[in-house]
Amino acid sequence: MRSIVNLSLPAETVKMIKREVKKNKYVSVSEFFRALLREYEEDILLAELKESEREFRAGKGKVLRSFKDLR
Repeated sequence: MRSIVNLSLPAETVKMIKREVKKNKYVSVSEFFRALLREYEEDILLAELKESEREFRAGKGKVLRSFKDLR
């Protein structure tokens, strides 16, 4: 299910977004924002992964031999 979100932006920002939509061949302004949100989610996931790698290298990781070890 989708929800509608309305944003109030300065006119110059809207112009910049519309230029980006046209330049990068997004289908719509909505698709532009969806792409930004996907990138944001990827950045969060990457940061979590990097933190997990740091913890593992610091000896805080646990080697799992089976799914039962997840408990």
